[in-house]
Amino acid sequence: MPNFLPRSRTLTIEEIAKLTGAKPRDGDPLDRRIDNIAPLDTASAAEISFLDRPKFASEFAATRAGACFVSPRLAPSAAGGPVVLVTAEPYRAFVEVARALFPDALRPTSLFSASGSRAESAHVHPTARLEAGVTIDPLAVVGPRAEIGSGTVIAAGAVIGPDVAIGRGCAIGAGASIIHALIGDRVIIHPGARIGQDGFGYLPGPKGHRKIPQTRRVIIQDDVEIGANTTIDRGSTRDTMIGEGSKIDNLVQIAHNVVVGRHCLIAGQVGLSGSVKVGDFAMMAGKVGIADHVTVGARAILGAQSGVMSDVPPGASWIGSPAQPVRDFMKGVAALRRLVRDGSKSGGEGE
Repeated sequence: MPNFLPRSRTLTIEEIAKLTGAKPRDGDPLDRRIDNIAPLDTASAAEISFLDRPKFASEFAATRAGACFVSPRLAPSAAGGPVVLVTAEPYRAFVEVARALFPDALRPTSLFSASGSRAESAHVHPTARLEAGVTIDPLAVVGPRAEIGSGTVIAAGAVIGPDVAIGRGCAIGAGASIIHALIGDRVIIHPGARIGQDGFGYLPGPKGHRKIPQTRRVIIQDDVEIGANTTIDRGSTRDTMIGEGSKIDNLVQIAHNVVVGRHCLIAGQVGLSGSVKVGDFAMMAGKVGIADHVTVGARAILGAQSGVMSDVPPGASWIGSPAQPVRDFMKGVAALRRLVRDGSKSGGEGE
């Protein structure tokens, strides 16, 4: 079987403890080497796992893992077995080890196994400006006056439009298209994403719908990641903007004039209508839909399938359709349960 993400190194228990701040159990071997990650039920002697919930205690008792991160409250139940590394956040420590063992999994690389070179079948306009160390895979297209920074990878079949600027250390996935956009440093755009196309703007009338010109840009700041087949429309009267460090899942629709703040998390199939504003560190679960011109406050959390029709205050947690504060939603659920219960007690007698 091919090993799509080969391990680049191994770590001793002592190195893992220093990396994560976890505390090894007294007497456990610090020179044991770990070269992989795995869940408790499949882990082997050279692999590390984690335990942070009591419901998985039985798997921990039977695991063959070489090491395991364990929360302090569950550590007393650990007898024998793997090397135990006690930490307040086992999964966070596990992720740090995964990042150290598999650095190539953190960003896409050239599908042609190239580095710093341009494939013969790539089409780069003579007026495009590429810094040294840019990798361009076969059949990619780079348009007139485009600018691409060093260390950036343009994967096979990607299209970079005229005057687009892409920063350093970026990864543009296969088949992605970027037009009318300015991209910062260390941005990851996964395959099939569409950046900078027309927004959905029409003026209804008795003789049909008049198209509204979409005259602005998409601006994506540093360290943003955009999932496969996500679409981000360019602005009509102001730029569409994605703030630094924000992470956007696959199959997300972001309409014209939207402003997404810094370090936001947006899960799959979310839809943001035109001119929505999202504050810093906001989080949206799958299939959230937000009406046009709505503001979502900083650090707000929207539950899955929420239909947001009005402004969400900073720090609030909303859910439901139409969305409402979680406390109000749960009161409504409780009232509905009482209604169903009382109806069943009455025997459901009709006329």
